[in-house]
Amino acid sequence: MSKFTILLIEDDKVLNCQLNDLLIAKGYKVEQCFDGEQGLIRASSQQHHLILLDVMLPERDGFSLLKVLRKSCQTPVIMVTAKDAEQEKILGFSHGADDYVAKPFNPTELLFRIEAILRRSHDRNTEIVSQEVNIDGLTINYQQQLAFIKDDVLDLTPIQLKLLWELAINKGEVLSKAYLYQRVLNRNIGAYDRSLDMHLSRVRRRLNEANWQGERLQTSHGKGYCLV
Repeated sequence: MSKFTILLIEDDKVLNCQLNDLLIAKGYKVEQCFDGEQGLIRASSQQHHLILLDVMLPERDGFSLLKVLRKSCQTPVIMVTAKDAEQEKILGFSHGADDYVAKPFNPTELLFRIEAILRRSHDRNTEIVSQEVNIDGLTINYQQQLAFIKDDVLDLTPIQLKLLWELAINKGEVLSKAYLYQRVLNRNIGAYDRSLDMHLSRVRRRLNEANWQGERLQTSHGKGYCLV
């Protein structure tokens, strides 16, 4: 199992470390995260074979994380829910979870579930699920690296198109700057880095010039950006 890497997203530090030790003892490589926002950033790197995801997390809950992740990544996810929380299980499956375990869980059962999912998904494609999105006359084709309003192609750089794509496939969802820096610019956000702000401003201007509502690209102060 040493070739498999598991991302562990659990805010309970004691449980996180216990699971980490359990998985390492079985030969897995493990990366630990303790909040939902950092978990989303790491999960979106697509460097893991499976994600073990708690529901109740600070910064971003497990359902919100999974909803955003499934727009661009199909890495298998096992949700960790409260005991007898049937609604949580249903919601998790509706957002794209592959399986769930309820706390408190049997470690042996968890390991069997992980092994079963890894066997089934070993050859699964984790690339972008959808290649085109349409929003009120705005079309973005990710494969062709084109965005256009009706028949007019927008003059966007690859970075600007990637930024617009991320916001479009997550329409209505506030995406943090830290997440977008990783997804769009492939680097960590710096304390005084305004690169993403400038790219967003230029995308908004291009949309307005093409008579599309650029103001729908909104800044949620202290949180990030959203396409409404």
